Amino acid sequence: MQTEKAARGANVKDVAVLAGVSLGTVSNVLNRPSRVAAATRARVEAAMAELGFVRNESARQLRLGSSRTVAYIMLDTANPFFTDVARGIEDAAASADLLLFSCNSDNLASRERSYLDRLEQQRVQGVLSTPVDPASELLDELPRRGIRVVIVDRIRDAQTHCSVSVDDILGGELAASHLLELGHERIAFVGSSDSIGQVRDRQAGALRAIKANGGQESQLTCIETQALTVADGRSGGERLAGLPTRSRSTAAMCANDLVALGLLQQCVRLGIRVPEDLAIVGYDDIEFAGAAAVPLTSVRQPRHRLGRVAAELLLDEVTNPDHKHRQVKFTPELVVRASTRRLT
Repeated sequence: MQTEKAARGANVKDVAVLAGVSLGTVSNVLNRPSRVAAATRARVEAAMAELGFVRNESARQLRLGSSRTVAYIMLDTANPFFTDVARGIEDAAASADLLLFSCNSDNLASRERSYLDRLEQQRVQGVLSTPVDPASELLDELPRRGIRVVIVDRIRDAQTHCSVSVDDILGGELAASHLLELGHERIAFVGSSDSIGQVRDRQAGALRAIKANGGQESQLTCIETQALTVADGRSGGERLAGLPTRSRSTAAMCANDLVALGLLQQCVRLGIRVPEDLAIVGYDDIEFAGAAAVPLTSVRQPRHRLGRVAAELLLDEVTNPDHKHRQVKFTPELVVRASTRRLT
C-alpha cells in the first residue's frame, strides 16, 4: 500500500494516517516543528520518509500569496563580474533560507521585461536587478504591486529604490592617475559606450585625473567598441595599433577586464609588448585578470560584497516595517600587476 502511495505521490493525509496523528500535527511538523513533541515529530518524519513524501511548496506559496524566493536579473552571464555579484546574492539568500532565481537579460530590455513579468507571476518576495536602463518605469511598476526591487551596480537619480554601486568616477581617476604617475601622457580609453553609465563615469574619471595633472582632454584617445567583450577588446587593439606611431597612446585604460584581456591578446598577435610598448589597465579585477599571460593591473570592485549587501537591503525591505531606502556606494581600489610599468 505504501509503495502505491509513493508511486502516485503521497499527500499530507497519507502521512497523517501512517503516523497515526492528525492533519494539524503533520502541518505543524512541516511549518512549526518546535510545537511538536520530539517523539511525535520523529514518527511523522519516519512516515514521510517511508512514503517518499515531498512537500508541495508551490501549493503552499499559492495559499500564502508569496514565496520563499528572490530573483536576480543580471545584465550578462558571460561577464564574470556579474556571476561574482550573483554569488554574493546567493550566499545572503541561502543564509535567509531563500531560493534564488538567476536570470540573464543579455542587455535586452524586452527580455528584462519578460523576466519581470514571469517573476511577478511567481510571487517572488523581491527582485534584484542590474537594469538595462536604470530610469526605466518597469522598476517602478513592481513596487506598486507589492514586489520590492533593489538596483544592483547602477545608480538612479530618484532615491525611490535601494541601490548598491561603486564610485566609477573615482575608479577611472585611479586608473588614469596610475598611468600618469608612470610617465604616460598619451592614454587610450578602450571600450567606451554612451549607453552604459558606468563606462561614461570611468571615462569622466580618467579625464578628471588628466586635468588635475595639468593635462588636456586631447591626451585621452577614445577607442569605441560595440560591446564590452574580449572580442571587442581585440578589435580595439587592432584600431589602436593602426594609429600613427608618433601619436599612438603608450597606455590603455579599458572599460572592463574582458576588453583588457582582448586587447592583451591582440597585442601578443601583433608583436606589441606589454607593458614595454603598451601599458594596460583593466576594470573589475575578475579572477582572470590576475591569471592572464601578463597579469593585468585592474581597478577592483568588491563584487561579492556588492551582491551580498544588495540582498541584505532587499531582505530588510521585505521584513522590516521601518525600512528606509539606502543608496550604498562602494570605493574601488587599484591592484597593480605586471601589465603596467614606468615609461622609459
